[in-house]
Amino acid sequence: MISHFQYKSVGSKVRKPKWEISFFYRGAYYRALYLHTGEFEWFDPSPPEDEKKKIQSQLHELMLFHIYEKQDS
Repeated sequence: MISHFQYKSVGSKVRKPKWEISFFYRGAYYRALYLHTGEFEWFDPSPPEDEKKKIQSQLHELMLFHIYEKQDS
């Protein structure tokens, strides 16, 4: 389960926005860049390969809520 999820905008906010995200998963701390395309660029360490898709799916849902849903409000 993802906990202590945080995000902040980095880089150009207009043309190609991206966000730095951080969170804990199973007691380990992870960081990544979340790109406007929905892709992730992981900092070291990255999550285990066998769990990466599941984690990325959960993070994508969080970002959709926090970034895109808030803009509509």
